[in-house]
Amino acid sequence: MIHALYIPAINRLLRQNSWAAPRLQPHAGKVVRVETFPVPMLIGVSETGEAIAAAPDATPAITIKLSPGHLLRLAARDASVWNDIKAEGDAEFAAALNHIARNIRWDIEEDLSRVFGDIAAHRMVETGRKLDNWGRQGAENIARSLAEYWTEERPLIARRAEVEQFAREVDALRDDLARVEKRVERLQARGSSA
Repeated sequence: MIHALYIPAINRLLRQNSWAAPRLQPHAGKVVRVETFPVPMLIGVSETGEAIAAAPDATPAITIKLSPGHLLRLAARDASVWNDIKAEGDAEFAAALNHIARNIRWDIEEDLSRVFGDIAAHRMVETGRKLDNWGRQGAENIARSLAEYWTEERPLIARRAEVEQFAREVDALRDDLARVEKRVERLQARGSSA
């Protein structure tokens, strides 16, 4: 029953990205189990490369574990999330799914235009982009301000030049210490031979 919600959405994305279904066709008949909250999903691959509902007792060729945090990071387009997602099973199938998941794009404007019309959909998407850019710019400004505050006003973070100077001084101290050790060794060698 729950598959009635996600299978059509997956197929809609596959149709919007015409290159994706052909990449799945070699894996026809295989099943992927996506373990996510609240209910795991079992998705089969049809002969045409589209998603189909898999039987509840189907043996998955691959199991992918997604936490709610992974889903939020995926929604935020955090590319580093792919390094944290665990997948077990058929490596070729996993590689195909990984490629599709990383490269598939949702044409949200097209889908919104079917409900609200072309002009309203375009304005909604543009507003969303502006809000996204505004949020990113705000976060960057806050990060820069905090970095400046912590390096200039309340030095919690060392400036790059200060760290490099410290490293040079440590290197010079190490070299000086090595020379002193050599002198001590020479003096001890002279004292023991006398």
